[in-house]
Amino acid sequence: MIVWLNGTHGAGKTTTSKLVQQLIPDSRVFDAEKVGETLMDIEPGLPQTDNFQHWPPWRPLVVETARRVLDYTGGTLVMPMTVLVEQYWREISTGLAQHAIPIHHFVLHADQQTLRARIEGDTVLGRSLFRIDHLEPYAEASRTWLHKEAEVIDTTHLTPAEAAGQIAEAVQR
Repeated sequence: MIVWLNGTHGAGKTTTSKLVQQLIPDSRVFDAEKVGETLMDIEPGLPQTDNFQHWPPWRPLVVETARRVLDYTGGTLVMPMTVLVEQYWREISTGLAQHAIPIHHFVLHADQQTLRARIEGDTVLGRSLFRIDHLEPYAEASRTWLHKEAEVIDTTHLTPAEAAGQIAEAVQR
């Protein structure tokens, strides 16, 4: 099974994913961003884009990597990855379904003011225009399709441990 943690930057996906992994037996964290980083390392580079998710190979490679890891290890993959383009989510979720891999899709949500404060106050990554630039696309995806496709966990007033507990409880129901 896959526990997919979606949401924009600053919502707490990376921190929460590590805590969820500790609460779900036989689980591992797989960050699909690493697939994008591999594509970014190809020389000469792939066509210019502002986001590796726009490269058509990224989505099926995420599916194939997740499938292969699960075939090898079994258990659960906890995947913290922002996907704000509905077509891309459909490609990934359909691809996983074709391999009979169940997905528990969660969106970690926080209000715009909280997200902006978290991004600007991030002592690990620092302030990032890339992350700030994704706040409006996240808001748009939330209004139009994303919140209908997942269980929404509002992290505005939750600690990452509290969010992880809610996710683990929902998965193990």
